[in-house]
Amino acid sequence: LKGQIHGGVAQGLGQALMERVVYDRQSGQNLTGSFMDYSMPRADTMPDMEIFSNPVPTKRNPLGAKGAGEAGTVGALPAVVNAVLDALAPLGVKTFDMPATSERIWQAIEEARA
Repeated sequence: LKGQIHGGVAQGLGQALMERVVYDRQSGQNLTGSFMDYSMPRADTMPDMEIFSNPVPTKRNPLGAKGAGEAGTVGALPAVVNAVLDALAPLGVKTFDMPATSERIWQAIEEARA
């Protein structure tokens, strides 16, 4: 369960901060089709997390096991995006397009200045 939550948080962080599919505007060719070009979190770049849960075994299988799937994604994505927006609010930034790459943050700041 803890591994599933940890993985879901990593997925949410990736969506919020770095994962982006890019296509060539003229040819339609996917420019981020390999791990050389597509950014995503790796296990060695993830922060240490302490996961708390209150397991309640299910009666629907002999082990009492239940899975969490990608549940960690649900909280990570809005938490990170709202933290970035809170940090940029004094600069007049009210919104930006995900992921929160340095380029997109810079664009949002410049648009707020205009």
